[in-house]
Amino acid sequence: MLRTPTDETRLRILAWLKEPEPAADGVTADAVAERFSLPRPVAVTHLRLLEATGMVRTSRSAGRVRYHRDEMRIAEVARMFEKGW
Repeated sequence: MLRTPTDETRLRILAWLKEPEPAADGVTADAVAERFSLPRPVAVTHLRLLEATGMVRTSRSAGRVRYHRDEMRIAEVARMFEKGW
């Protein structure tokens, strides 16, 4: 889910969300689309997949959905892979 042989966009989104500025307030789908030169619907698809797996969570600000990393869930998934899951 996070990485396919030809596209690591979701991993790049997660890495970007860890940077101080995006981490502080979260980002919108428009910001993701702009940052990674994606059509907005493609950015939304990536973000929804990350949300469905619990890697990101959402909040609302000024009527817009903002996406944030869920550090606890990411750590949980990392531990599962470390154990050979």
